[in-house]
Amino acid sequence: MTVSAQSPHQLAHDGRTFYFCSAKCQSKFAADPKPYLPPVPSVAASPSPESLEPKSHSPADATVYTCPMHPEVRQDHPGNCPKCGMTLEPELPSLEDDENPELRNFQHRFWWTLPLTAVVFVLAMFGHVHPLQTMAVQSWVELVLATPIVLWAGWPFFTRGWQSVINRSPNMWTLIGLGTGAAFVYSVVATVAPRVFPASFISMGRVAVYFEAAAVIISLTLLGQVLELKARSQTGAAIKSLLGLAPKTARRIRPDGSEEDVPLSHVHIDDQLRIRPGEKVPVDGVVVEGSSSVDESMLTGEPMPVSKRVGDKVIGATLNTSGALVMRSEKVGSSTVLAQIVQMVAQAQRSRAPMQRMADLVAGYFVMTVVAIAALTFFGWGFFGPEPSWVFGLINAVAVLIIACPCALGLATPMSIMVATGRGATQGVLFRDAAAIENLRKIDTLIIDKTGTLTEGRPTFERAVPATGFEADDVLRLAASLDQGSEHPLAETIVRAARERGMALDKPENFESGSGIGVRGQVGGRELALGNTTLMQQLKVSVTALVSEAEGLRAAGASVMHLAVDGQLAGLLAVSDPVKASTPEALATLKAAGLRIIMATGDGLTTAKAVGARLGIDEVYGEVKPADKLMLVEKLQKEGRIVAMAGDGINDAPALAKADVGIAMGTGTDVAMNSAQLTLVKGDLRGIAIARSLSQDTVVNMKQNLMFAFLYNALGIPIAAGVLYPLTGWLLSPLIAALAMSFSSVSVIGNALRLLRSRLTVGAEPVNPNMTKM
Repeated sequence: MTVSAQSPHQLAHDGRTFYFCSAKCQSKFAADPKPYLPPVPSVAASPSPESLEPKSHSPADATVYTCPMHPEVRQDHPGNCPKCGMTLEPELPSLEDDENPELRNFQHRFWWTLPLTAVVFVLAMFGHVHPLQTMAVQSWVELVLATPIVLWAGWPFFTRGWQSVINRSPNMWTLIGLGTGAAFVYSVVATVAPRVFPASFISMGRVAVYFEAAAVIISLTLLGQVLELKARSQTGAAIKSLLGLAPKTARRIRPDGSEEDVPLSHVHIDDQLRIRPGEKVPVDGVVVEGSSSVDESMLTGEPMPVSKRVGDKVIGATLNTSGALVMRSEKVGSSTVLAQIVQMVAQAQRSRAPMQRMADLVAGYFVMTVVAIAALTFFGWGFFGPEPSWVFGLINAVAVLIIACPCALGLATPMSIMVATGRGATQGVLFRDAAAIENLRKIDTLIIDKTGTLTEGRPTFERAVPATGFEADDVLRLAASLDQGSEHPLAETIVRAARERGMALDKPENFESGSGIGVRGQVGGRELALGNTTLMQQLKVSVTALVSEAEGLRAAGASVMHLAVDGQLAGLLAVSDPVKASTPEALATLKAAGLRIIMATGDGLTTAKAVGARLGIDEVYGEVKPADKLMLVEKLQKEGRIVAMAGDGINDAPALAKADVGIAMGTGTDVAMNSAQLTLVKGDLRGIAIARSLSQDTVVNMKQNLMFAFLYNALGIPIAAGVLYPLTGWLLSPLIAALAMSFSSVSVIGNALRLLRSRLTVGAEPVNPNMTKM
């Protein structure tokens, strides 16, 4: 951003004057000038404004605004989509985003004119029952009250309607602009020049006016836009959650050995960084000093921390659980794993083609057809109708536009979606958008993550297998006594299991941790070692006696540790992540529905295949990264598959966003839930079957609503145009047209409410509509 010396935001510091684009930037500089000062100040001139702002490591250098419905629309400033009129939103949201200014604007317009709308509506409906003035005067009162509603509160809608005409892209705003504009202009003419209308249209001393129709439609449309903008403000929550994972600062070690805390944006490649216990790793790099266990679950989705020592790679935004580390930064800014995941989520969200709803497919033709019919009505009556022919033409044309106002058409799908999402919530199924409800019934392939989705996501002690001369309880007690000195989650699981069984644990002595392979120490005067086969090989402890038991446990999906006592194998301990009790039933139901089930997990392939075999899953992918899951989804989609992805971790976020329907576990991470279109509150996969049944019922309901909406228009528009006049002498006044329009909306709403009583079938058992599974 270029800032000139004329900026009102100025601050003197160290004998120089600095200029800022806003008070916010000025306050940041005043609080801590050092990070913003240029390394070599110019003597001849003040530093450029660009130098006062640290370079961002955001994947994008400038904010790009795009349309959620038309991703190809991109520009560098806020505005409205030229194709559909929808408000453009940032492609990559920022953690510092303020409230949407358009949301504030629409809220302001809605609340300031709502009292006026209420008064106009009451006057129109009940003014003739208890008249306070003549009806002619009441028309002028309604005109005065409705004018700010239509011309001020509704002005953005008329602007969008005009843009739709200029851009040759008729849409909802075209119809709203025409409908409300026609009702308002007709009513103004009826108030200002009532004599131009036939005597048959004069009732109770005035020509009927429809200011309340224009005012109420404007207010309801404003309310709908406020609700929509609030909901859409949450669409960037997934990316904001990801951005929030990164620490704000890093502790850099200077060449002289001193240390300083610097903003993350000031970290460069090859910087030496210290990571203390409980701190997050700032960027991607390699460990050069120390050893620790790092919790990578926020990025990998796997629950067990990974041991790190000199030479091991570390990933930015992961959590150092114990021990101090010194690392050398290798990737910063947009090159880090976290930044790449952010980019993948953003691209997947934007690349998903919006569902082409039936109403959208015909909207453009419908609008142009209605306009054409209104024009033909006006000129047909004007040239060939009885006197006063042009007045009849105007009245009938207005009736056509009012009865064709897209209230029922606009409510057809949203009402079904609204009721369906509420019904789903009572069953523990949360839909994020309408596309998920429409697409879920078409799903033929389901990719499922293992940890936290098929399994509980929490390591539990399975059993101890003693060698000859030892008891299982002795193996568990000795191992737990030794593991009291360890901070590893597997050690915590073993210690907890021993304490739950009431075992008395001894204090370990001379405790040593062999990073990544196990622990050693003394318990009760005996030399103990607990770890994997590598540790046993180092100590020359033979594990042959229990090798078959160990392989059997691994084949069942467990992690196996060996316990050696005084140089001899004492037994094995198995820790596993148990399969959820509801998983087998859920998979059986989904397979019976014809879905192709695929497991994709970051776990080792042996463990993944073992779990897959236990659950009857034939297609298993192990040791996959976030990008691999995304590529798997894309590969299946290119094969013509309709893909759903079910997961619970940040590593699942790109695939969840790219899939036709992303399904997150409510027991998982916020990022996964924000990336998905469907969340299972209890993390129970049986909810997918419930959601599919609801999806099928909802789409049928939407088709019925659209049929009702088009049926009313198909019958009402010809009548409003006067086709029955030669046979019956009937004309449809705008009042009857408004009533018909309201009746069509009521019919649509009533039909949508039937979803509350639908019976959702899950397998062979229907779900009681009154049962709540939250």
